[in-house]
Amino acid sequence: MLDVTDPQTQPVSALRVLVYSDHSDTRAAVIGALGRRPDADLPELSFIEVATAPMVFAQLDAGVIDVVILDGEATPAGGMGLAKQMKDEIDPCPPILVLLGRADDRWLADWSRADATATLPVDPIALSTTVVDLLRSTEL
Repeated sequence: MLDVTDPQTQPVSALRVLVYSDHSDTRAAVIGALGRRPDADLPELSFIEVATAPMVFAQLDAGVIDVVILDGEATPAGGMGLAKQMKDEIDPCPPILVLLGRADDRWLADWSRADATATLPVDPIALSTTVVDLLRSTEL
């Protein structure tokens, strides 16, 4: 369960969400679907948009990312391959959600060791519910 307070019971600052897609419309749809506060029991979200695989890893190396949302349909580096690389190379790895072009591609997301999936086009209710569940189940 997510502990949203520090030892002195002060609220945690915004949770940082990295959103990766080579399409700005997909990034905007994800950010719009989640909004600043998808759940009253969680801290606000702040978003870091990236369009290239090297920038995903640069952001992960530069600071704390609380959750990663990767576009599985992105090119040239798809989100499932990035998820697999992150799980193999980053310890501890933040929770990862992969956006799938087809629900039938869930098996590929399982191979990538993604913690959760959602489908494209973005369904705001489903994505928000999945991200909130992912954050709640993760000790941040």
